[in-house]
Amino acid sequence: GKGESVWLGWFLLKTLGDFAPVAKAEGDTKRAQAWTKHADVLKRALESTAWDGEWYRRGSFDDGTPLGSRGSQECKIDSIAQSWSVLSGEGDPARSTTAMQQAMKMLVDDELKIVKLFTPPFSRTEQNPGYIKSYPPGVRENGGQYTHAATWFVIALAEMGRTDDAYRCLSMLNPVNHALDEAAAEHYRVEPYVVAADVYAGQGKGGRGGWTWYTGSAGWLYRAAVEGILGIERRGERIRFRPKLPSHWNGYTATLKVLGAELRVRVVRDAKVKAISLEVDGKKTKASSFEPKAGDKAEVVVRIPA
Repeated sequence: GKGESVWLGWFLLKTLGDFAPVAKAEGDTKRAQAWTKHADVLKRALESTAWDGEWYRRGSFDDGTPLGSRGSQECKIDSIAQSWSVLSGEGDPARSTTAMQQAMKMLVDDELKIVKLFTPPFSRTEQNPGYIKSYPPGVRENGGQYTHAATWFVIALAEMGRTDDAYRCLSMLNPVNHALDEAAAEHYRVEPYVVAADVYAGQGKGGRGGWTWYTGSAGWLYRAAVEGILGIERRGERIRFRPKLPSHWNGYTATLKVLGAELRVRVVRDAKVKAISLEVDGKKTKASSFEPKAGDKAEVVVRIPA
């Protein structure tokens, strides 16, 4: 095919940005410069051709027809192109803010408790978007919840500081919340203790779980919760704290066993701090991260603005 993917453009930008410094550090200056140059060209192309006015397009068909555009009868807006404009760190901030707001409005379904991949689903389009069209409307990737994409949406919201929206969407992805009583469990129809790769949005089966046990989105949901909301991140040999808690949380406690150390973490809101403050065994650090030593049993207090 000759079609183009906008979200993969953002993904490539992120990859180039991450690996160019690695190449430079390894002495491969030529490759680092080539990647940086290509990233500059790609970013300009994305911003000049992919912006649709209120969100980023999903991509284009082989003939150049936009996919995921307000002019589209089907698949007007897609979540991944919006999420990755944020996650890549490369999208225009004002545009990304507008795009994520539109995605919240059009893709988050409070009744079914799902975050759709895109809407409306493919049904009658004469264009060929690929295998996705073979699914019935509202099933799996064709306008249902594709859980990988939904977890990225949560992480992007958290990264933007939209903590209440991030928590709201994370709660929708928690399978337990789809089986809180017998009627809900009967409707959901799959195990409430594992993550479903997809949840239907249409065909009279809205809210029914798809396949389970066999999905990498379980790992991404874990990351959305631990890194996205709780803000606990491992970066090399360091542990970094960037909590992004919903407004109704005053904090949390956690025990981490990592890098041979045991860390007892307490996160609290503090009206006296304007930025994240970290204390390790009663001693303040200048950064929001530190390097635990094997065998340590440390008390960690993370203070965040109230």
